[in-house]
Amino acid sequence: MHIRISLQSHLRLHALHRRPIMKANSQALKNRSSHDTEREFGGTLGALCIPIFLPLTVLFLISVSRSPEASVLQLPPPLPSTEQLWDPLALVLLLGWIALHALLYVMPLGKVSEGLVLRDGTRLKYPINGFHSLCISGVLLMLLVGLGAPLGCLFELLVPLAVCAIAVSFLFSVYLYIRSFWVPSHALALGGNTGNPLYDFFIGRELNPRIGKFDLKYFCELRPGLIGWVVINLGMLMKEVELRGSPSLAMMLVNIFQLLYVADALWNEEAVLTTMDIVHDGFGFMLVFGDLAWVPFTYGLQAAFLVVHPQALSSLGAATIIALNGIGYYVFRKSNSQKNQFRRDPTHPSVARLETIATATGKRLLVSGWWGLVRHPNYFGDLLMALAWSLPCGFSHILPYFYVIYFTVLLIHREARDERQCRAKYGLAWDTYCRRVPYRIFPYIY
Repeated sequence: MHIRISLQSHLRLHALHRRPIMKANSQALKNRSSHDTEREFGGTLGALCIPIFLPLTVLFLISVSRSPEASVLQLPPPLPSTEQLWDPLALVLLLGWIALHALLYVMPLGKVSEGLVLRDGTRLKYPINGFHSLCISGVLLMLLVGLGAPLGCLFELLVPLAVCAIAVSFLFSVYLYIRSFWVPSHALALGGNTGNPLYDFFIGRELNPRIGKFDLKYFCELRPGLIGWVVINLGMLMKEVELRGSPSLAMMLVNIFQLLYVADALWNEEAVLTTMDIVHDGFGFMLVFGDLAWVPFTYGLQAAFLVVHPQALSSLGAATIIALNGIGYYVFRKSNSQKNQFRRDPTHPSVARLETIATATGKRLLVSGWWGLVRHPNYFGDLLMALAWSLPCGFSHILPYFYVIYFTVLLIHREARDERQCRAKYGLAWDTYCRRVPYRIFPYIY
């Protein structure tokens, strides 16, 4: 629904962005040595720099969003004091939040679904109950608000909460890296077993780390961080109520838009089982940090910005922004639903008449419907929504537009990764597809 970076994500949620194919990895991929795979994100240099600069970026963006100037070009940037960086309550809240969702994860709610076939021929089972977790969390939050809990204090706790999330991400990544040396070779990700400790720690060695039946990567992908993003937004809204007596229209639009996005991701949780994050990438610092720190503390910068920099919206402006978000959501949801239905059952009446291209691997590529317009129509819809989230913040500062700028770069990079993999996998069939569908993300532009 999730650094979606996840560095890929979120991120991100944002995580429902893979080329439509019919089955799992080919036999050639199964037999390929992971030591031969191309290193991504700048290789060793990227694996060294990203874990340093991205956490600093999170703290910088939060601090700037809360400053009166809100200038990303301010030098030196506003540096939080030691007292502002640490609060024991933040650690208690973070660990309690993760524990709550771990409990909800193992509760017998919803159905159980199987993932794609692994290299050893097995298929893992996953509980599809993320939407239940969102609803239960919402009920608990409403009870707390009704009892007078000062949810607006999340505004003051943003920096220490982010510090704790970053620290937990590093410690959890160390645990994942160490435990990966006790799993069989077929359980390792193809791209995360290079022998370079820095790169493997960053990209993730083990593909599907589990404690019993508890899947650590799948749990983190759509639950504590993604739902935490919604809770932080609600805390910003309550802070605005404390300061001004009622929430502004701009704040309500940001909260509603992003809640819809998260709810959609969790309602369609099963679709994440076919994404790059679950199928291809190992579970290392890249995804851990993206899921637990980057998504909840940078994707909702607009709400934190509006607490200090309130904006007035006209009825026409609000209607235009709502329409833009609606169009983006429609494109995003329809294209993803078509892709996922084709993957699950290519004979389903809704996709059976779509034109496809056969490949030498036995798989087929969609070349009609949404996927005949551009190669990644879901990316296009995602970016329209991202823009709609930023517009309520006005045009006086660039900070609220960080997400849409970052997400554009992320999706272009992710599309390039997908392009390389598909070209290597499908060869001439992929060249034929690219001639049929020349535009990658933006119709008639790119």
